[in-house]
Amino acid sequence: MGTYVVTGAASGMGAGVAGRLRDHGHDVIGVDLAGAEVAADLATPAGRRRAIDDVLDRCGGVLDGAVLAAGLGPKRGAERAIVEVNVLGVTELLDGLRPALAACPDKAKVVVFGSNSTTSTPLVPRRAVRLLVRGETAAAARVIAARRGITAPVAYAASKLAVSRWCRTRAVGADWAGAGIRLNVLAPGPVLTPLLRSQLESPTGKQVRSFPVPARQYGTPEQLAEWAALMLSPAADFMVGSVVTVDGGTEALLRPHDWPSRLPLRELPRMLWLMAKAPARGQVADYSAV
Repeated sequence: MGTYVVTGAASGMGAGVAGRLRDHGHDVIGVDLAGAEVAADLATPAGRRRAIDDVLDRCGGVLDGAVLAAGLGPKRGAERAIVEVNVLGVTELLDGLRPALAACPDKAKVVVFGSNSTTSTPLVPRRAVRLLVRGETAAAARVIAARRGITAPVAYAASKLAVSRWCRTRAVGADWAGAGIRLNVLAPGPVLTPLLRSQLESPTGKQVRSFPVPARQYGTPEQLAEWAALMLSPAADFMVGSVVTVDGGTEALLRPHDWPSRLPLRELPRMLWLMAKAPARGQVADYSAV
C-alpha cells in the first residue's frame, strides 16, 4: 500500500479521491482549510509552505503519489484568491513535494485537477495565462480585472489553463518524467459537488443549468475519483503530460474540429531538433526547457 497526499480532501472531488484511496488500504494525507490531516490555506504563501512542510513530515520524505484537487470556483470578488489557490496551490506544492515523489521506489503518479473551462470559456486573456504560468498572480489579476462583468469566470478559466500548461511543460522534464514521476491532468466538466450545488442555487443558477452537456447529466465525485485512481495506478506508467477530459461531451460539442489537429508546419524545425536531441536508450533528456 502507498502514501498519497490529496489537497481539497475535506469535500467534493478531493474527498471522493481520498475516500477511495483509503478504502483500498492506502495512507492518505489530506490537505484542506479544515477537516483534514493538514490544515492550511493555499491562498497564502505561509499556508502553502505549511502544507508542504507538514506533508513532508507526515510522509517521511517519500510519497507514492499526489492528487491536487483543491480549488476555488468562479466567485465574483474572489479573483485574486482564485488564481492563488488554483495555480500556486498546485505549482508551489508540487515543486516542494517533488523530492518526496522522486524518492518513491516505483513510478510516483500525480493527478492535477484541471477543468474543461480551459476550452469552453471565451475572452480569456493570453497575457494573463502567460503571467500565471510564471507565477505572477498579482499582475495576472490586474489583466483579468479589465474583463469587467466576467472577471470571475475568466479568472477561473485562466487559472486552469495556466496550471494545465505548467503541468504539461514540467511533465516531460528530467526532474519529473526522468525521475520516474508521471504528472497528468484530469479535466472535469460540471460535477455535482457542494460548489456546483451552490452555483445552481444562486441567482445565476439558470445560466449554469443551461450550459450544454450532451450526456444530460452531471458527473459525480465518485466517477471522478475512479478516473483519478486509474491515473494513479500502473496503467498510467506510460502517461506523461496528458489532459484527460471527463465532461459529459461539452468540449467535443463546442470544439469538434479543434482536437486532434495536425502538427503545424512551423513546428517542424522544433520537432527535428527534439529528435536530434533524443537520448540513447536508458538515458534521460530534459525536454522541459524546450
